[in-house]
This record gives sequence, structure tokens and C-alpha cells, in this order.
Amino acid sequence: VQLQASGGGLVQPGGSLRLSCAASGNILRIGDMGWYRQVPGKERELVASITTGGRTNYAGSAKGRFTISRDNAKNTLYLQMDSLNVEDTAVYYCNADVTAFVGAWARKDYWGLGTQVTVSS
Repeated sequence: VQLQASGGGLVQPGGSLRLSCAASGNILRIGDMGWYRQVPGKERELVASITTGGRTNYAGSAKGRFTISRDNAKNTLYLQMDSLNVEDTAVYYCNADVTAFVGAWARKDYWGLGTQVTVSS
């Protein structure tokens, strides 16, 4: 199973980015999915999460600016980020609770490699 994150980049304050995370492999089911971010010297923190049914949860810093969504048919997670500010600069990681066949059917928490988001003028 692989989680491939994309969509990061350099954006000016006030700008927008849309992150995507595509899961691939012999996947039976994907449960909760989420976006996390990490800056050097700090712990990885939750940005937003979404259940299979679409129930969402946001960190305080993301509420009103970020929107998490998923396409279950495509095994893909999204994060629309608007009104970005310099404090949003971080490496963004996607996470998913995946049941897949890897030698045997097993449920495991997977992480993508991360995509850099830099907000700077």
C-alpha cells in the first residue's frame, strides 16, 4: 500500500493550495483519513480528518480556512487550503486506516511521504 501526496508548493500569503493523496495497492477498505503537518523541531500535528461517511474534524487553526474531503471510489483524500498564512508552512502528510492484502489481509495505519507547503511573500 502506498499513499502518494501531491499539490504542495510555494504560495503567497492569502493564497490557496489543494493537496491530494492517492492510496494504491490491494486495498479492501479505507477507514478514517487525515492530514497532518510538521515543522522542524515540532511534533506532527493533526490538521483535519474525515471518516468514511464524511464526518470531518478540524484543528482550530484550520477551521474556516481548510476543507477536507475524500473520493472513496478513487481512494483519494483532498485538502483545500485557503487564506494561507506563513504559519501554515510545513510538510503535510496524509494518513489512512487501510485494510489491504499484503501477504495476508491486515488493517494498518499508513502514512504518505509528505508534501512541502511554503507560504511566503
